[in-house]
Amino acid sequence: MSCQNCARHVREALLAVSGVVAVEIQVEAGEAQVRWSAEAEEPLLLKALKEAGYPGCVMALEPKKAIAAGAGWRLNVMIGLVGTLPLMIGEWGFQAQTQFWFGWFGLILILPVQCLVGARFYKGAWQQIKTGHSNMDTLVSLGSTAAFGYSVYGLLTGMHHLYFMEAGAILTLISIGHYLEARIGEKAEVAVKGLLKLAPESAVRLKGDGSREIVAVQELVLGNRVWISPGDRIPTDGVVQKGSGVVDEGMLTGESMPVEKIQGALLYGGTVNQDGALEMEVTATGAATALARIIQRVEHAQTSRAGIERMADRVSSVFVPTVVLIAIGTLLGWGFFGGHWSVGIMNAIGVLVVACPCAMGLATPAAIMAGTNAAARRGILIRDGIALEKCGNITDVLFDKTGTLTLGKPQVTQWKVFDGEDDEFKSLVRTLAVQSNHPLSRALAGYFSEAPLLSISDWSEVRGSGVMARYAIESVRLGSLKWVASEKFSEVQGTVIGLARGTKLCGMITLVDSPKLHAKEVVTQIIRSGCRVHLVSGDSASTVHSIGNRVGIPLQNIHAGIAPGEKADIVKALQQQGGRVAFVGDGINDAPALAQADLGIAVMQASDVASESADILLLNSDIESIPEALGLSAATLRTIRQNLFWAFFYNSVAIPLAAAGWMSPVFCAASMALSDLFVIGNALRLLRWKRE
Repeated sequence: MSCQNCARHVREALLAVSGVVAVEIQVEAGEAQVRWSAEAEEPLLLKALKEAGYPGCVMALEPKKAIAAGAGWRLNVMIGLVGTLPLMIGEWGFQAQTQFWFGWFGLILILPVQCLVGARFYKGAWQQIKTGHSNMDTLVSLGSTAAFGYSVYGLLTGMHHLYFMEAGAILTLISIGHYLEARIGEKAEVAVKGLLKLAPESAVRLKGDGSREIVAVQELVLGNRVWISPGDRIPTDGVVQKGSGVVDEGMLTGESMPVEKIQGALLYGGTVNQDGALEMEVTATGAATALARIIQRVEHAQTSRAGIERMADRVSSVFVPTVVLIAIGTLLGWGFFGGHWSVGIMNAIGVLVVACPCAMGLATPAAIMAGTNAAARRGILIRDGIALEKCGNITDVLFDKTGTLTLGKPQVTQWKVFDGEDDEFKSLVRTLAVQSNHPLSRALAGYFSEAPLLSISDWSEVRGSGVMARYAIESVRLGSLKWVASEKFSEVQGTVIGLARGTKLCGMITLVDSPKLHAKEVVTQIIRSGCRVHLVSGDSASTVHSIGNRVGIPLQNIHAGIAPGEKADIVKALQQQGGRVAFVGDGINDAPALAQADLGIAVMQASDVASESADILLLNSDIESIPEALGLSAATLRTIRQNLFWAFFYNSVAIPLAAAGWMSPVFCAASMALSDLFVIGNALRLLRWKRE
């Protein structure tokens, strides 16, 4: 591998093997660290590498220590400058190129440059040629070798003007471009590296006799008890068993305010216990922790490919052969029609060098890397480059209500028993609700927390409707009135939950939820951006219309009493009308709609099913970051288009100029390196992006 573009091809080749979970590339060390399941085997990985033009072997030793970005290219640059600068000074400062001795002096200086600096390009070009492919190494190798070979021929035949300086300058300048690219690329990965440093290396584990021992975090297993002192960073995910404290979860959620933790509260690895001592039971380790999943998602997003990038790849696949034909045409044109074979050779070399498609290859991955890093810093996790691309075309944004547009913390305002005893009613409600994570269930279980639990069996949750079980000899259901009973009831301001035993409704509970603090502002901003905003909920019409009216959603875009499957149907209907739909939700019942939508957005407290169905995950529950996510994604897509435009524009202008002899090979090499830096620099502007 010679550059980040090569690393991307290697990563894609390995990820294409069934069973491969993650790939981490170290360009300078020439290594790929691969995590795979039982489906993948070493021979399949090696075969994929070989077919991609990058043959490798399984390392027998532990992975080497990561080499600093650009270390290999730095050595190339130093060797190249030592060999090339004296020739530049001699030619441009003293006009020594006409002297006989200067030609041999150039050969002595540039031969090591050609062998040592050029080796990396020759190796890359040869590996691609063996598999029937070509890349930028092919063009660089052809250009530099042609200049060097022609100069050796000229030196032996007595020609006065030789091109040793150009041959060395091509390799040196492009090496400088790769070196700067590697350094800038390292800076663009700061977000992931910062996340990796959040997890501590050790933890204080409690033994059965109450004593403590310091162990490596990797030794923790499910069920272990861990002691967390004030100021400690929490080693892995768990739940508080004893004590209380205040934990800073800003690295995970983006929230500036610390969160109070008491018995039963969830803790996340990498967060900081600011105050109070906690005893925690380990509930997840390694790749199963929230922090590890975040890192995996960011890494996946950075290495994924958008559709716009695939288009660039298709162009690049025919680009190199086309450039070689243009170079041959340039040589023959100047030679046969102009009678200047030496000029034709140098112009052909210029065409080969200036057309290197590295900037084209970097246009999309550089922008995706910068955009996903900028999003991660804001508590926004973007699944992949395709999700970024989707964001730029959204026409409709649909919000789920409970827990998404509202606080998700409804409060019981009144309850009434129609049949049976009050105490039994309260116990049944708590018993049915306590096993569910739905916000309404949590509110009911909390409100009736003093009621004793009853013995039930066959408990289950029905998405978008409620929960059910068997109590004594009959079926009991707790959920929406539409589901638990067939009777018609007058509309009530709020969410109404019914409890039914068999087919008989025996009581109702009214709960009221409120919009989130910035909900109205968010809706206004999205509407101003040109998108239509919809509210979709399974609640009663009066409740949903009340919330929609308070946040500024037009009446015709409010959908009430919608079942989970019907949410997806609404999304599909808008898509059939030509809309590009984003759906924002958090519950199990939102998963079908999140999957159906062109862009799925889930909030932090989303169920596992919902978060896995989403393209974007908001690490805090405040939807204020939705306009920011859409804006940053649109900015990233705009940057990708800018990069591709300038990369294509650069080549379309530079190639004719080089063929006409208006750009020397040295200037061609310098401009090619600058085009790479322009693309990367334009992408890095996203790290400083701010929403208007």
